Amino acid sequence: MRILLVEDEPAIADAVVYAFQTERFEIQHALTGADALARHAETAFDFVILDIGLPDMTGLEVCKVLREKSSVPILFLTARDGELDRILGLELGGDDYVTKPFSPREIVARVRAIMRRSQGEAPSKVPPPPASDSPLTHDSNSMRILCSGKALDLTAHEYKLLLVFLSRPGRVYTRDQLLDHAWEDPGAVTDRTIDAHIKTIRSKLREMSPGAEDLIQTRRGLGYAYVP
Repeated sequence: MRILLVEDEPAIADAVVYAFQTERFEIQHALTGADALARHAETAFDFVILDIGLPDMTGLEVCKVLREKSSVPILFLTARDGELDRILGLELGGDDYVTKPFSPREIVARVRAIMRRSQGEAPSKVPPPPASDSPLTHDSNSMRILCSGKALDLTAHEYKLLLVFLSRPGRVYTRDQLLDHAWEDPGAVTDRTIDAHIKTIRSKLREMSPGAEDLIQTRRGLGYAYVP
């Protein structure tokens, strides 16, 4: 596997490069976004580890350019705690993110896990929704969910939750099942997190099309269901 690491902090880069070389990966290191794009144009990399805070352009901008021509898996590195950066990274096509400080071994483990998923060794948590005449539809190319033909402004987790519902209209999902489908680490949040996200999703549906909030129904003592 050929990996491209894009990181401008030498100490972090050295530690990550050493960890991958120890595991017998082939890895190249770029200091800037421009250098990364040039290297990627010349070499068919299997994975990109991309720092969001680069000196010449943001990692988000690099990701956007890469996604115009490539579906290479991307893992973001970020020193920022802001949810917006993480959401933008995922919505632009990133596969996962790690917040600094981190263990180089964790990066290796994340890369292996993402590659297993992308190569089909593990089933996708969220199956693609079937085509239907539902008021909610999924545009897989833009990774958007539309309500009555208009794109909803969703966070990454709201998007994943609606994708779960769209995959099986009418099915009741428990909070634990929704956490397992829509969160990489379900143990990091509580089941009440689902309630908060459902409330926000309903609000956005109502703003887009009054009455659409009733598409997500509460089954008391059980969970939630999408009922077109």
